[in-house]
This record gives sequence, C-alpha cells and structure tokens, in this order.
Amino acid sequence: MSSYRVAQVAAAGGAFEIVEREVPRPGRGHVRIAVDACGICHSDSVFVNAGVPGVRFPLVTGHEVAGRIEELGEGTDDVWRVGDRVAVGWFGGSCGHCPPCRHGDFIVCENLKIPGWAYDGGYAEAVIAPVDALARIPDALAAADAAPLACAGVTTYNGLRRSTARPGDLVAVLGIGGLGHLGVQYAAAMGFETVAIARGAAKADLAKQLGAHHYIDSTADTTVADALRSLGGAKAVLATAANSDAITATVDGLSPRGELVVIGVDPTPLGINPTQLLMAGRIVRGHPSGTAQDVQDTMAFSALRGIRPMVETMPLDQADEAYRRMMSGAARFRMVLTPH
Repeated sequence: MSSYRVAQVAAAGGAFEIVEREVPRPGRGHVRIAVDACGICHSDSVFVNAGVPGVRFPLVTGHEVAGRIEELGEGTDDVWRVGDRVAVGWFGGSCGHCPPCRHGDFIVCENLKIPGWAYDGGYAEAVIAPVDALARIPDALAAADAAPLACAGVTTYNGLRRSTARPGDLVAVLGIGGLGHLGVQYAAAMGFETVAIARGAAKADLAKQLGAHHYIDSTADTTVADALRSLGGAKAVLATAANSDAITATVDGLSPRGELVVIGVDPTPLGINPTQLLMAGRIVRGHPSGTAQDVQDTMAFSALRGIRPMVETMPLDQADEAYRRMMSGAARFRMVLTPH
C-alpha cells in the first residue's frame, strides 16, 4: 500500500478526523505494525488536550496497540519476523541511558517513549515502534482483548503482583471501571481474598461475576475503612478509582503493614496524615504501568486464567465517537478501535 489512514486531532481539544498519510518505513531498531486493534484509554485525553508539555499537533494518539509486524527495520530480524503478533502499551520504549534505565528500571525511564506522545500512536492503520516496546501476543488472545491489556491490564496485574500481598491475603480493588474490572479478575486469579469497592449496590452482582468474594458499597452508612476492618483489614488496596477522596477513605481499612497501591489519577491531593501511616507501618505507593516484558507476562497470565477485558469495538472511521463515548463514561468498560 502507498498510503494508510490515521485518526488525528488537528489542534488541542479538537475532534478526530480521518486523513491519509504516506506509509512510513521503519528505521534501525524499529518495526512497522499493521494495527488490528487500539484501546482508548482515559489518559489519551491528557495528550488530546495538551495537558503535558511537548505534545505536537496534528496528533495521532493511542497507547493500547495490538497488531502484526509488517516490515522490519535494520537490526531487528534476530528476534522478530514479519507476521509476528505484537502489542505496544504505555511503555513505548526507553532511552537506555538515564539513571533508572542504567539500573534496569525501564518503566520509570526519565525519557519514556509513550505512543501517541513521543511518536504517532495506535489510532491508525499502522504504527512505527521501537523493538524494546514489543510484547508477543499469545495465540489465545484476540487483538481486541490484547490491546487493553497493554496498559489497563499490565497496570493492574503488575500493581497486584508487585504488592506485599500474598495468596490468601485480603486484597481490595477500589473502583470497577476500565482498570478495576481487570484488577478484580486478577486479584481473584492470584489467590487473594478479593474485595471490590464501588459506588452503589447495583454493582455487587458484577463484582461477584468478576470473582470478588466481598463487595463494599462506598455510599452505604458503614464507612469503607470500617467495612475493610470488619473483614480483618486489607493487606493491599489497589486504588483504580480516579478520586482522591475515595482513595483516602480506604487507608484506615489497611491492616498493619498494609499497602495502598495508587494507579487512579486525580490531581487533588490525598487527605492522609502521618499518624495513619506511622502507627500501623502502612505504605503508600504510586505504581506506573509495566515494560514490554510485563505486558507479555500479563497477556500470558490472562490467556492462562481466561481473563479478558470487557470491550466495545468501533471502526477507525468512528474514532471521534468512540473517544467521546469512552471519556463520557458511557462505555463499559473499554472502547477499542479496529482499523482493519
């Protein structure tokens, strides 16, 4: 093909429009991926609205990419082949030379290459990506399922497996949305006594369907902290809700040495005082996403345990509608674009 389509935003806060571009060739250490699916993440809005420095317009965003390698750049054929199914997530490559990279902690690279910011993302028929961003997709996963696992999936999976909780411990997942509905499934599959926390009694059945052993309605008369303490206290709380007040409300429900793992984004400060942490030796930790290997681990575990995201698919031509649907909260739980 001589051209390919992208869904781009011409200016900050604008609508997505479909345009054709000349097909790019991958440079050294890069591959071109034919995009089969791209998840729409709430953090895409940060780039669309120019909420971080360095965003360039016209913008092609999207960092939950699943597809097939269709062209290899120089120096990539020792591991990868044309036709390999691959995913690229929030981790779109690292610089390799900053202090975190030199320590092997690539996900907190000071020059992290996030697709849709550092380079054109997955709202397109094709993407050029560096090889250190590539994760192999298992045969058991469809592209529309694999794509959200490259960001929403790996963030929740890694947040739980790197926590201090061990199988049999009480673990709570705050929020049952695009992140939380995966977090509940992972927590149950990892052998945790799983608590789902959300607003309203109506979500109790869904929580149980996802594998939760307990459900806490955060709008009930009993506080979330009291409800967690009545269950023995949570060894870990995975806070996926983008609400600082809701996150703060879980802290006193942590057990001694319990850990609050924060992955939900809210610019409002958390209302935690030192006494809440000191007396019980509690920990508060921010958790970023995960490297390409972490994405690959997430997909392998998901395939093994039958864990899938709940998605709605729409064609690339309807990118603007799909984006607005995701940002409005109407989607349940992940919008996925299918360019091909």
